[in-house]
Amino acid sequence: MNAGGERDGSSVPDDVWEQFLRDSVEGVADAPKEPSARARVVADRLRDAPAGTEGWRTYTPPRPRRGKGWYVVGLLAAAGLLVVALDPWQLIGSSDDEGRQQPPLAQEAERPTQAPPVEPARQPTLDEPFKGSPAARWADGTAGITVPAARATGWMSTAQVEKALRQTRDFLAASSLDPAVLGGERPTKAIALINPHQRDVKDYLAAAFRAPSEENDPLLLFSRFETSRTRLVGDVVKTRGRITYREGERGALQVSTDVTYVYPVARAAAAGGGDEIVRTIVRREVVLNWDDPSKIITEPGTFSLVSYKVDMTNGGCDNHTGYFAPQFGTDRSGTGTTDGATVDPYDRSTPIAGGTGTADGGCSTATRS
Repeated sequence: MNAGGERDGSSVPDDVWEQFLRDSVEGVADAPKEPSARARVVADRLRDAPAGTEGWRTYTPPRPRRGKGWYVVGLLAAAGLLVVALDPWQLIGSSDDEGRQQPPLAQEAERPTQAPPVEPARQPTLDEPFKGSPAARWADGTAGITVPAARATGWMSTAQVEKALRQTRDFLAASSLDPAVLGGERPTKAIALINPHQRDVKDYLAAAFRAPSEENDPLLLFSRFETSRTRLVGDVVKTRGRITYREGERGALQVSTDVTYVYPVARAAAAGGGDEIVRTIVRREVVLNWDDPSKIITEPGTFSLVSYKVDMTNGGCDNHTGYFAPQFGTDRSGTGTTDGATVDPYDRSTPIAGGTGTADGGCSTATRS
């Protein structure tokens, strides 16, 4: 060290040098500190990393995979199709006891291949007269009768066929659904649609309402109840059936109808009244011709009857009074048959047996009502 205070050739004054030595030992509050080796490594890594790179302690949840979601939807759809295939009558998960109104069945487009499934045993009531019956899901009145699209057939144009089909349905309504006729009145509107020049039919109609018999039974074509004995429950008649057509003889439009009608009834007040509900079930197959007036003697707006058949349940065994005679209570045991035959009144998978103008089946026992 030199006498002039220089340190290793420097010219720093002694007081400055002493302050420096004190600061080096005690430290300065705001003096920058040298980062540790680990901090320098992390800083270098962050400086050199590309923009948008996640930090080593950061976390972003992964995005949901769409493929898996569609897979679940596909499974649910497949399960739905399986239920439809195994349950075409839509009975799985349905319960009248839960008070849920089940949707009506689609209209009958063609003859079914089997009878509807048997419903759980439930007693009908005044509020639910179709309870426990397949008819609970049938449509009301003419809504249950399928009418096909019209096309020119035989001597008729498309518009004429459409009108004839509509009038055919009107005949079914006037003969089997009209409240006045159901109450026993003469089916005037329905008869007005029948060709008055058909001598055999004219004789049948005259005898049927004057002196009903097995041969001349108005119930072959018309539904009637004796109001002093039976009353209809509610104002709804359930129906299921269809109308079809083709070209018949001499270019006629031949229309075939096959309809089942379900009538809920109870005893009339004069017959003791009560809340017991039974059902009279009637199926009719009626074939008729809308004839070419240039070839057949007819009247405008009328048709000729070709054939008519009826099959009835709880309408009265060997009854030829001209009215349905449903039985109640213990009397229902008398509706059996002498030959042991049974019939399912809701089975529409086969045609009605028997010939024209006969009530086939007689006193066969119904498997359900």
